[in-house]
Amino acid sequence: MVLGKRLQDLRESVGMTYAQAADALDVTHATIRRMEKAEVGLKIPYVEKLLTTYGVTSPQEVEGFLSLAREANKPGWWHRFRDVLPEWFSAYVSLESEANLIRSYQPHYVPGLLQTREYARAVLRAGMPHASQEDIERGVDLRMQRQTLLTRDEAPMLWVVMDETVFRRPIGEPRVMRDQVTRLMEATELPNVRLQVIPFTAGPHPAMYGPFHIFRFPVPELPDIAYTESLVGAAYIDQRDDVSQFLEALDRMCAQAAPAQTTEALLGGIRKEI
Repeated sequence: MVLGKRLQDLRESVGMTYAQAADALDVTHATIRRMEKAEVGLKIPYVEKLLTTYGVTSPQEVEGFLSLAREANKPGWWHRFRDVLPEWFSAYVSLESEANLIRSYQPHYVPGLLQTREYARAVLRAGMPHASQEDIERGVDLRMQRQTLLTRDEAPMLWVVMDETVFRRPIGEPRVMRDQVTRLMEATELPNVRLQVIPFTAGPHPAMYGPFHIFRFPVPELPDIAYTESLVGAAYIDQRDDVSQFLEALDRMCAQAAPAQTTEALLGGIRKEI
């Protein structure tokens, strides 16, 4: 995405249209657009030709760009789970891995980054009733692997707002729910994890239509990206005005939710009830 944005900036800096850039490669203008939007891999010969077309002649600068393009084309660690990873969710895992701030609203279940293995298994089984047990276990393994980013060096900040419904809808046996709440209590002790719960008594809030996530990145070329999903796909939203509406809704919900400092005690009370 960063390299695509840089290619776009170079093209615009010399005043070239999509069609003019496409002529240099003998491709359609849609190919240039998709390269800039990171919708396709960056073919090294194409990138090299575009750099020349845009007036980038320094061998060091060209090789530096091409080196980054080769690195960007390498499959991520999640590629080995491609048999159980829908293409539309692969981009989510990629964004999650590169973000330095992940904000999330969850009205239905604990976010994947904080699920226990048994809770994840129950959630995946409910969501994919026709999947084989092998595929379910592969999905659980993928989810557990994703969680390692919370304890890596330079781990992202994870700030989650959950609806009280998450804890009132039983998932698995009571033991599974108790263990899951314990896992959340442990997560609140991590310096990069902030959890808040919106109680029923808080009344309506701006995002009662469904869950969403917001990613922020440590590089200036990338805008904040909001993510929503459905049963058959997902939407990735990066227009500033649209993303700002998600951010405003989340800020309002954070104000309605119980303060993060009280979350561990609140979860302790829920665990006793379960």
